[in-house]
This record gives sequence, C-alpha cells and structure tokens, in this order.
Amino acid sequence: MQESGHETGHPDSRLKESNMQRDFLDQDGNFLVLTHQPAYRVRNLRRHDRRTALGWPADRKDTIDNRRNFPPTDVEVPQADPVFEVPNPFAFRGVTYINRPWAEAKAADPDSIGQPPRAEVSLGESLAAAGAQKPVGLTPAQLIARLPRPLQLALAASSTDPADLTALAALSCELVMNPDQTPQGRRYQPGGRRPLIHDHDLYETVANNPHLPDAYKKIMVLQPGAQGDSEIVGEYGAPGDATHIYEYLRRNSYIPWGHYAANMAEDAIRYRIDDLTAADMTGLRHLYYQRTYVRLAELLDLPVKWRRTGLTEDDLEELRSQVQDRLTATDTDRMPFTATLWGWNFGYDCSGSGFRLHASHQQIHQQYALVPPWPAFAAGDQVADSCRTFRRRHGRGLFAAYLQAIRQNRRLDGRTQGPTELIVHEDEHIVLFVPKAQVSQWELQIMTKEEVGNIVEADPACRTALDRTLLLAQRILAGLGASLVTSLEYSKRLDATDHDQRLLYALLPKLPYAMGAFTEAQQRFICGHYPEDFAARCRNIGDQLAQNADWP
Repeated sequence: MQESGHETGHPDSRLKESNMQRDFLDQDGNFLVLTHQPAYRVRNLRRHDRRTALGWPADRKDTIDNRRNFPPTDVEVPQADPVFEVPNPFAFRGVTYINRPWAEAKAADPDSIGQPPRAEVSLGESLAAAGAQKPVGLTPAQLIARLPRPLQLALAASSTDPADLTALAALSCELVMNPDQTPQGRRYQPGGRRPLIHDHDLYETVANNPHLPDAYKKIMVLQPGAQGDSEIVGEYGAPGDATHIYEYLRRNSYIPWGHYAANMAEDAIRYRIDDLTAADMTGLRHLYYQRTYVRLAELLDLPVKWRRTGLTEDDLEELRSQVQDRLTATDTDRMPFTATLWGWNFGYDCSGSGFRLHASHQQIHQQYALVPPWPAFAAGDQVADSCRTFRRRHGRGLFAAYLQAIRQNRRLDGRTQGPTELIVHEDEHIVLFVPKAQVSQWELQIMTKEEVGNIVEADPACRTALDRTLLLAQRILAGLGASLVTSLEYSKRLDATDHDQRLLYALLPKLPYAMGAFTEAQQRFICGHYPEDFAARCRNIGDQLAQNADWP
C-alpha cells in the first residue's frame, strides 16, 4: 500500500451501519465524528519542468521563482492537516468537513468570525475628495482609481475594455513592468513569498475577467506558482502544444488525503466554454482517469512503472483492466479508498458588494480525489441507497426503470401538442437528458446506459462517450448563456456488488435570478419551464453545434 493514514471515531464513540445511513449519535447520546489524519505519497507523473520567475521584492536582490511547483521526485506528505467529518442528523443533508488548522485559527480568536461592516459609499464624495468635482480632465485610469471600491469591483467583473481592466489590475497589486509597460512579474514583500496584493477581491475579480490581456492573466493567476506552492505532479501535453494541462496536488484541502486539480496551463488559456476543444476535454479527463487508476493500482499492489511520465491511452486501458480484475478478486475490506470524487466549477463572478458568486477562478479546471470507505461520505452512496430502496419496493433496478420512464415520457402539462422528449443526445453508451425534476434551472444529467457504475468499469469507448458528452452539455448550456455551472459525478463504490447503480453526472447552472434561497435550502426547487420544452431548446442548440466544423 502506497498511501496510509487512519480515521478514528470521536472518543468513546461507536459507528454502526443502518441501511448505509450515517448515525450521528450513539446509544448514549454522544455525537459521532470521523477524524481523518492523512499521510500519503504521491507518484510524480509530470514529464516537463517549466521554472520561471514570479516576481521580485522591492530591492530586487532575490528572484522569487516557482521551483517549488516542480518537484523532481515523488511527493511525500508525512502529516497533512487533520480533517473532521461530521454526519448531519438528517441524512439528506449530507456531512460537514472541518479542516483543523482553519478552525484552530478561529478558536484562538473567536471575534474574527464575521464580516466587516459595509463601508459608506458615495461616488460624489469620492470624486470631491480627489479635488475633481467634475471628472473632466481626469484620464480613465485616474477616474477608475477614484471610484468607490464597490464600483471598482463591479467594473472588474463586468468591463469588456482591456484598458479598464489593466488600470484595475494596477490598483489591486504591485506589478513589475517591462519598458513597454507589459507586466514582467509581481512585486513581493521583503524576505518572503507573499506578493504585494492590496485588494484580494479586486485582484481575483479582474484576473478572472476574460477581457484582461493574457499577459496580465499569466502573471497574476495562471503561471505555476502564481497561486501558491502546490506541486505539479502530472501533465497532459507539453509546453507549446495546443492542449497543455497541469495536474496540481492540493495537499491540505477539506478532502482527506488531499485532492488533485487539472488546470489548463498558462499557454493554453481557456476562460470560456467556446474556447474549450474536444482535445482539451480529453486531456482534463485523462488526468482524472490516470491519477485514479495509478492510485488504485498502488493500493492493490499492482506494478506501476510510470514515474516522471504520463500514461498513453493504451497504458491507461491496460492498467484499468488490471485494477478492475484485482478489485474483483481481492478482499476490499482493507482498502483505504473505495469511491471516486470528481467535480467541476466553471465560471467566476463577484458582486459589487463583495459576494463571491461562484468558484475560485475562471480558467477551466476540474478536481478529483478518492474517498475512504463507509462511513466516510460519498455522494454516490445516496444514489446507492435509493437503488436498494427501489429494488426492495418494486423488484427491479432503479436505473433501468428510470431510463424506461425517460424514453416513454409524456408532457408534464398533459398536452398532446408540443415536445414530449427529455433526451437531448444519446449514443450506444450514454444518454444526455433533462431530469423531470430539476434541482437547478437548466439542469442536465448524463447517465450510462450500460451497467457501468464508476470509471474503473468504464472501457475506452464509454470514457470517450462521457468526455464528449460532458463537453456537448457544457456547450449547450453556454449557448443558452450560462456562465456559472457546477458539475459533479455520482459514482458507485468500487467494492459494491450491486450492478444496478450506474454512473451519473449532473450539470447545475446558476442563473442570475436563481442563485438559491430558503426554498432550495428546504430541498424544494423552483423551475419556470416545463422540462420537455427545455429539452427541445437544448436539442436545437445541440443541432447547431453539430454543424460546426470543429465538433468531433
């Protein structure tokens, strides 16, 4: 086994299984809590190094570079941050994760919990204080510098003028400029690796605006090291390739034993779905498959020969088959991980009042990890529980019945006129459809038609179909105007013996007028259209996309 660590219950607690529901109390009235204390090693599958300067302190005596992002060997994490996992008293509300160092900081200073009061804002007073009752005579950059902060944030999020955005970038941080006034790097605090950022919200908002010149994007957020020292432990493509993607290790995340992020590289800038190619999607997903299969192979004591290089498609399939065979033949009770986790936050926005509306940055990235055995939480367990309940009640598989219901759907309003289909696209492996009950306006789902419950069971044809359909679904939503979309995978446990559960993906857009409120918090979701009409609209967008020459 290449990964180690342990989970313990809260002192004096006893965890018990009850139809896969996570007990939150023992019989003596004590809360039950899982404590994850991670320690692990990460195999380095990255082929290339790309060291570069990030910036300089004011005296320019030392150069701050990104060598920490390019470790020469495997990464050892002997003691990562402990993470508490707290089951919710009501199973439908899942679990809560608490990273111990984050919580300890608040425990040391409870008064730090809270938001600062909102500042007084007056555009007139701001301009008057600058001695400019009238903005005549001020350059645009000077006027922007005198705007109240909420207006600067709103402009950073909404402006399409590169000149506006470069002026805002200069306000947000200290940049080292070339003679031609393009950015060379960032200014750093003396004696450390902390860049001089004056306003983090403004910095992130302007850096995530697609209209900011690429040279600024690279320096501020995209090149390795710009967002911290996370090691790059995998790579798809190479510097200069049309598709180039880094795999970052996120050591101390809320996900025990860390998680991984596949990020488009600084020489393959993708801020919009329209810019994302089929090759890009293949690469993003390849890194997910590769890391998952390699980690599982190491845990199952299978030979893993790759180091400082990635796997080819043939390597990937050979290793997947070996992992699948070994899982079938091995007692998995001692497996430290038995589920996959994959997710994708696309899009970024920040309101003028300072509310971050979605995600961490807009450059396209996907995240993934492995999840420990039950009673550690995996979203797919809730699907598994639904499958068991449905079979117990009806004597047949839920997904087979679900697919049948999708195929023979009738309009919700009972009319015989108008569209009746929920399916947007399908091939021999998967189906893309509008769920009858959407939990997000414009929600789409992808489901395998075969008995494939996780990516270990997915052969190359199925994986290709999934990747292609994920891109199709995102392009359809982008064609409708969606700019903030959360996507997630519901997968079957690797050690599950029930073959009814199938791999399911949900794409959940956030619309400006439907961000979620008390109704959604009650698990009551509001939708303003019939699912059949939305499916018809999506098919129309899909038909238009199919006519494009770049569609595979």
